[in-house]
Amino acid sequence: MSRKKQVELKKMAAPFAKSDTRASVYQLINTILPFLFIWFLAYQSLSISFMLAIPFILLASGFVVRIFIIFHDCTHQSFFKGSQANRIVGTITGIITLFPFEKWKRNHAIHHATSGNLDKRGTGDVWVMTVDEYLNASFWGRMAYRLYRNPIIMFGFGPLYLYLISNRFNRVGAKRKERINTYVINLSVILIYSGLMLLIGWQAFLMIQLPIMFIAGALGIWLFYVQHQFEDSYFENEDEWSFVKAAVDGSSYYKLPKILQWLTGSIGFHHVHHLSPRVPNYNLEKVHESTPPLQQATTITLLSSLKALRFRLYDEAHKTFVSFQEVKAIMKQKQLQLKLQKRITALQEK
Repeated sequence: MSRKKQVELKKMAAPFAKSDTRASVYQLINTILPFLFIWFLAYQSLSISFMLAIPFILLASGFVVRIFIIFHDCTHQSFFKGSQANRIVGTITGIITLFPFEKWKRNHAIHHATSGNLDKRGTGDVWVMTVDEYLNASFWGRMAYRLYRNPIIMFGFGPLYLYLISNRFNRVGAKRKERINTYVINLSVILIYSGLMLLIGWQAFLMIQLPIMFIAGALGIWLFYVQHQFEDSYFENEDEWSFVKAAVDGSSYYKLPKILQWLTGSIGFHHVHHLSPRVPNYNLEKVHESTPPLQQATTITLLSSLKALRFRLYDEAHKTFVSFQEVKAIMKQKQLQLKLQKRITALQEK
């Protein structure tokens, strides 16, 4: 993609990078109010059976994901025109989703500025090792990476780590504004959760809230994971890296059924979001539909996205993700080549 085309793409998306106050307020109403009502129905269902509450718990989890997308837009200053409105709504939705607004805003901005850049990995992204890095790593380094990339760890323990550890503590060197925001959100969560436990009982509260947040967290990690971990995703070193190419070639279009697209705030149009982060979620599809070049982005479906589970390491030589099994075969081949070379050297010495 030439530099001229990259500039043209950004210009095509620019008209949609404007928030609509009416649309934003309407989205708050049709997202947060239904979530609270569904949560109440789940609680009421407990008086009959926990099994009856499960459909409401699942639906409420979907709404938490949608609330997170609003939070996410606020961190990009794209949900409302004013920064103060974004900060207030972002903090409120951060309380609901258990995410610190200012801290995540900073980390996510770094993710956007470095996505696909092999020389600037490590903040706000999924840990990705290249094949060479993995082959040269120590035993414990490989073991740590394999554990991290294990689906049970990533999608099972991942939400717990985010909610209980990563999101609850400030980073080293955090500025005062960031620290205070984290404290405010933590204190608000403690007060709200304590109040609800006193009101309905701690058992009933945990039976509803824990599965809702766990499922929502796992879904959120999955969305983030699959939209950057696809077979021909874009990764380059700093001197070759391009922001636009990283957006269009390194982020997928996750084509979801309409109801799931709605619940996920159209974040499936991830290539559009990375190209222009200031486009609010309710305009992402419009950009995609009105910009033919963006329709050529890698498209994944619910079924094809499952393949992402086997993509563990990035092969720089072939510009593709590979599985641990494929790397194991490469290691065996290199070992055989090394043995053969040693034999040849030994024969030559004789």
